[in-house]
Amino acid sequence: MLATVSKQLRSHPALIPLFFFIGGGAVMSMMYLARLGMGPHVSWDRKNNPEPWTKMDPTNQQKFYAVNMDYKTLKKEGPDF
Repeated sequence: MLATVSKQLRSHPALIPLFFFIGGGAVMSMMYLARLGMGPHVSWDRKNNPEPWTKMDPTNQQKFYAVNMDYKTLKKEGPDF
């Protein structure tokens, strides 16, 4: 299979950027899915820590990109569970 692909790439060099950008997009999408899977709202271990979101610090940033929010100056607004 790889020999056929390399033969086609040698005969059609315009396909090289296509393979490059599709491969890069696949890698970036896998990295984003891994990042989503490691968030505090995902519970992989239900026996030891079934509700990880209750043990979060109020200064943890939860948004992907916060424009005007400084999470270091936030105060806790609720009881400990």
